[in-house]
Amino acid sequence: MINKVLIANRGEIAVRIIRAAAELGIKTVAVYSEADKDALHTIMADEAVCIGGAKSSESYLNINNILSAAIATGVDAIHPGFGFLSENPKFATMCEEIGIEFIGPSAKVMELMGNKVNARESMMNAGVPVIPGSKGIVKTYSEAKKIAKKIGYPVMLKAASGGGGKGIRKVSDEKEMESLFETASKEALVSFGDSSMYIEKLVYPARHIEVQILADKFGNVIHLGERDCSLQRNNQKVLEESPSVSISEILRKKIGDIARKAAAYVGYEGAGTLEFLYQNRKFYFMEMNTRIQVEHPVSEYVTGVDIVKEQFRIASGEKLRYKQKDIIIRGHAIECRINAENPKLNFMPSSGKINGLFLPSGGPGIRVDSAMYQGYSIPPYYDSMIAKVIVHGEDRMDAIMKMQRALMEFEIDGVVTNVDFLLDLIGDKQVLSGKYSTAYLAKKFLPRWIKAAKREDEIEEKAKVEEEK
Repeated sequence: MINKVLIANRGEIAVRIIRAAAELGIKTVAVYSEADKDALHTIMADEAVCIGGAKSSESYLNINNILSAAIATGVDAIHPGFGFLSENPKFATMCEEIGIEFIGPSAKVMELMGNKVNARESMMNAGVPVIPGSKGIVKTYSEAKKIAKKIGYPVMLKAASGGGGKGIRKVSDEKEMESLFETASKEALVSFGDSSMYIEKLVYPARHIEVQILADKFGNVIHLGERDCSLQRNNQKVLEESPSVSISEILRKKIGDIARKAAAYVGYEGAGTLEFLYQNRKFYFMEMNTRIQVEHPVSEYVTGVDIVKEQFRIASGEKLRYKQKDIIIRGHAIECRINAENPKLNFMPSSGKINGLFLPSGGPGIRVDSAMYQGYSIPPYYDSMIAKVIVHGEDRMDAIMKMQRALMEFEIDGVVTNVDFLLDLIGDKQVLSGKYSTAYLAKKFLPRWIKAAKREDEIEEKAKVEEEK
């Protein structure tokens, strides 16, 4: 087993990894930026090392500083978490070169699947259904126009090295192609250091279904069921649940088998996720995330498997402790992402000091993953997600009722959050019915919600004026 690990990340995922490591008897080293000197992960870890300035480029994306900290503290492994360097093959390669175990797939596999164009080609070779689109990188908007005309508008422009909703644009017709191609490629260059683009036919509306897999170093691969991530805004997930209400047991087995086949074909090791679009009873491969996912807790709840602990065991050279027949989906799990943002102001990020905090607890099946504490100041430099509320129920309605209760209890003073927005979303009739798609939140729910929120603000303002009179 790994003896000492450095967590090359911050926030709730760093705290999550530290807790899993502690339960396995693994010593931990936290790294932090100057803005994170008082962050919870620096307090909880056995050691903590400052790796640079507040900007990500000066700290959490600074490979040399992170590896220097790893060498200085004598770790034998690095866990990258999600985001930052988690899908950077150069980082994985440098870890290998200095004899530090990178907790994730090999750099070769990461490079193959991290580049969306290469991943598409590999999946086609493996017999996995993919979305119709370009066969390789699209270099110019003129080339993009020709391909889009052939497969038919609307299409999606996507960054070859993308993720997290960056470098993605929907193109409705030929007139939009030039400006959107330039915008998307520039965003991709800034976000990933690579401006390469590719094109896919827009499969929309659809269900966004992803499958969690685990694979060891001996060729054993299992899946932990699927997650439904169809409730999204700007290509970023808002709420996730498992299992999906949109697919049957037969289709569940089919998509799970496809995911296992795909992972085995590329020689995958560790925890990973294959993402699909589901439309008209057909699955289309989108991409593979070669890391732990934000929404991994819902899969943990319904299977009873601690995914982060399994990452440690796999990286330590152990065989998977589970066979596919051991994985049984029990109950229903839902996750809501709590962000420091104002939904009424186009989800503008919010930062500041947390003056008061109450996190929901009590009763079985409620979990909060967070790095917040009262008195902590949320820095403005990083992603706005500050917590995840995850619930597990006997069935979907039980899970929904638990989530409603948990969100109603959630209290934070000092920053604006999206809790009220999520509370309205989880109680929405269409969401309750389970009959929603990737189009629903942005096209239907959000405009209606904003209109209602404005009306409430106007009523409150009018009441204040009357009271002052």
